[in-house]
Amino acid sequence: MSNVFYTARKTIKNLTQGGNALLVATGLALLVVNLPFLHDFYNSLWTHELALQVGSFNLFSHHGHPMSIMAFINDALMAVFFFSVGLEIKREVLVGELSSFRQALLPVVAALGGMVVPVAIFFLIGHGSDYIGGAAIPMATDIAFSLGVLAMLGNRVPISLKIFLTTLAVVDDIGGILVIAIFYSSDINYWMLLGAGGLLAILALGGRMAIQSKVFYLGIGAFIWFLFLNAGIHPTIAGVLIAFCVPAKPVYAPKKYVKTIRKNISLFKQEDEEKLTSRTILTKDQMNWLKEIESASDKVISPLQDMEDSLHPVVNYIIVPLFAFANAGIYFGDLKLSALFDGVAPAIIIGLVVGKFLGIFLFTWFCIKLKWAPMPESSNFRQLAAVSMLGGIGFTVSLFIANLSFGTGDPYMSAILNNAKLGILVGSFLAGFLGWLLLYLTLPKENRTLPGDGEEEDDGK
Repeated sequence: MSNVFYTARKTIKNLTQGGNALLVATGLALLVVNLPFLHDFYNSLWTHELALQVGSFNLFSHHGHPMSIMAFINDALMAVFFFSVGLEIKREVLVGELSSFRQALLPVVAALGGMVVPVAIFFLIGHGSDYIGGAAIPMATDIAFSLGVLAMLGNRVPISLKIFLTTLAVVDDIGGILVIAIFYSSDINYWMLLGAGGLLAILALGGRMAIQSKVFYLGIGAFIWFLFLNAGIHPTIAGVLIAFCVPAKPVYAPKKYVKTIRKNISLFKQEDEEKLTSRTILTKDQMNWLKEIESASDKVISPLQDMEDSLHPVVNYIIVPLFAFANAGIYFGDLKLSALFDGVAPAIIIGLVVGKFLGIFLFTWFCIKLKWAPMPESSNFRQLAAVSMLGGIGFTVSLFIANLSFGTGDPYMSAILNNAKLGILVGSFLAGFLGWLLLYLTLPKENRTLPGDGEEEDDGK
């Protein structure tokens, strides 16, 4: 059990630290876009074109035209983000909180409520308007920011609530992926889609055959991404599908790995150990023994776990902050205070703050009261209400869907996009602050001891 808690805590810590980088990138974007001497530079920066070209073939092209930096960030780098999400989803389904029906039920039900109610509220407010196409914007939960708020309260927060929120956000991501796949694909080129399907079949076969090479999955995956991009299917979906093909089973079982290490370590004799205390050139046999240990270490970690672990810092500290810096720049010079009370902004704010809270909490409350699933350990309904409020921090995926909905380049839609960004920013801030305040008031005042720290966990009563 301690290993399970250790893994969960490590993942949560990585995401929490990523939230800090995301916050800095957002603040920097808001600052730069509103400074008169940097405003034009910021806006023009994203229009420059990129190319990765061999002969006449440009991997970074869309329908024969080079991608702009903005398109590269939103369509290519965010495909890597969703690839990472796909790896996380597969791991959760195989060995995580989604691996058993009883474990998964509460966060799945909570996530469903957190998607359905905000979208319904948005439809009620925006029915018949020009911004109704952004109804999916308030359905997202930003895991990095929400866990960052929990981190501000330290060990007062039960680990069960952190795992509940993390799992809820993973299910939320699945919903977002489905929405992108269904509603943001157009003018489909079925020949390219067929080619992508053939390459996906090769990857799936490679996964079944337990091919361990990461180059195999990433190399073929790059061409699948290109075919999806030019087939009219949003390329981030390719990232998720490629991730599902990556094998989760390592070559070596842990028992065989331990035997290999012990065998090779035993080959170092006592007199060798004394010589190795000083810096010395290894013998050929010693090099072979250590290389066998190194090879075994690579083979005991599955490609899925290895890729997920390797991508965490890249996604958390480079891709998502860069996406936020490129997309969170709201120019306040053209905004009027009335934008907060009319149009798309209030629909998003109410959807995130009220809709997410009601959807997550009410669906969770019914699930527990009907005894379909137990209350998360060491927590109560007041704390669940606070975590439900944190679910309204939409940000990253909300911005992504807003760009898909209104980022057409048309000046009128650009104005709606700017107001949508304002709604996302204000709604996410309000949800984060209110969630933090509710947790501060309802959690025990003293820090609890976490499992794995050498003491039993405080029950919080």
